[in-house]
Amino acid sequence: MNDAALEKKHFMNTGLPLFANLPHRIAELSPDMVRYGRKELDLALVEMPGMVSLREEYAGKKPLEGARIMGSLHMTIQTAVLMETLVQLGADVRWVSCNIFSTQDHAAAAVVAGPDGSADKPQGVPVYAWKGETLPEYWWCTLQALMWPEESGPTLILDDGGDATLVVHMGCEFEESGTIPAVDTAESEEFKSVLALLHAVRAAKGDRFWRDLASSIRGVSEETTTGVHRLYERVENGTLLFGAINVNDSVTKSKFDNVYGCRHSLVDAIMRATDVLIAGKKALVCGFGDVGKGSVQSLRGQSARIAITEVDPICALQACMLGLDVVRLDDVADQFDIFVTTTGNKSIIGVEHMKRMKHNAIVCNIGHFDNEIDMGDLEKLVAAGEVEKIEIKPQVHEFKFKNTTHGPGGGGHSILLLAEGRLVNLGCATGHPSFVMSASFTNQIMAQIELHENAEKFGKTVTVLSKVLDEKVARLHLAKFGAELTELTEEQAAYIGVTVEGPYKTDQYRY
Repeated sequence: MNDAALEKKHFMNTGLPLFANLPHRIAELSPDMVRYGRKELDLALVEMPGMVSLREEYAGKKPLEGARIMGSLHMTIQTAVLMETLVQLGADVRWVSCNIFSTQDHAAAAVVAGPDGSADKPQGVPVYAWKGETLPEYWWCTLQALMWPEESGPTLILDDGGDATLVVHMGCEFEESGTIPAVDTAESEEFKSVLALLHAVRAAKGDRFWRDLASSIRGVSEETTTGVHRLYERVENGTLLFGAINVNDSVTKSKFDNVYGCRHSLVDAIMRATDVLIAGKKALVCGFGDVGKGSVQSLRGQSARIAITEVDPICALQACMLGLDVVRLDDVADQFDIFVTTTGNKSIIGVEHMKRMKHNAIVCNIGHFDNEIDMGDLEKLVAAGEVEKIEIKPQVHEFKFKNTTHGPGGGGHSILLLAEGRLVNLGCATGHPSFVMSASFTNQIMAQIELHENAEKFGKTVTVLSKVLDEKVARLHLAKFGAELTELTEEQAAYIGVTVEGPYKTDQYRY
């Protein structure tokens, strides 16, 4: 089969050529969808003072001119504001969502049309994302966003969870080794899609595609805990191909997104999905890091009765100081009405826990993207006929266990599983509010500018943005609240060992 024929061959079950060269691929590009998305973009911008301030600061300066930025981050209204800010600062941008359920289709339509375009004549950002992608479609989308029309690659990646960074590194590593593992050796359906993609690219393009693409990449800024963990692993192993900025651990990201964002969006998602009263219900939050802390605050706001699970004694002690019970899931799986995973780890809730849960217990995840809840083994029980999977509405499923005896009338019980174990706040609601994302995305833009201008100084390592920039992000958002900062005198600043202008805390300070 010649190269042209290979490139036209559909990738897995997508019905799409592997190298489609499409200007975009979204759910719907209609005048009504564009109008709806554009209006929400306008409303969101008012709530995103960091984006507004950066647009004003760099007006006419184009600090990202010449940058080709590939973004892999939830395609929401707030992300669309980020994308259009990057464009205003001079970047050439292409985008995918980092989650098969998180795309807001009207946001994708608006940003594809662009502020000066229309549904008929789109002039915006190429986007490859829609709500409800299959896993093969998701990885197909990632490949499309990594390739510019002339088949050059990005100079920068803006990643959330590390998937774009992962596929580039794996592609290079398998080219170096000369072999790609067989698809049927994959331990998960997701990894099967990744291997299938890599095999298909090799068949179509040979064994230099990924290394040639990676050669133009100067760096990556990473949004979240999981992706940062992957980056640090690569630093330790000596396999990181380019420098990285850890956006997740900026205080104005980790606290605002992970604590305050989850405080807003967790109960929003549960209530939209189920309409169940949360007050008085017993809720178990698995993990008490920043995401767990925000989730506990969210559930407390609705007067749930809450306990947590933890492996970290410091986090567990913090929970005790807030009057929370610290328990083991194995001991209490049959005692709670709502289960929320927040750990950033894998295999937190398994099918043996689900078999013991109360009838119609709600199970959801707001931590790691897709494997905190053991969906693989649950789907195996569905395939074996032991569990019935019933779609109540998109991203809300009842799983009815046929062989248990603590359901209605002594029969099988059910659990209500949200967003198929993926991020519930994005699968069943609209994610974090605009103001919170403004803080996160201001960090992202600063990181992208740093990498574009000074990538070489970062080497092949992972760096956190400076405290100066972290404080700048906070300053840009204070006016929205009418806050007025106190100013130190020279004597006061000298007494505590800082400058009048800041930064005011050491890097070791824990906020």
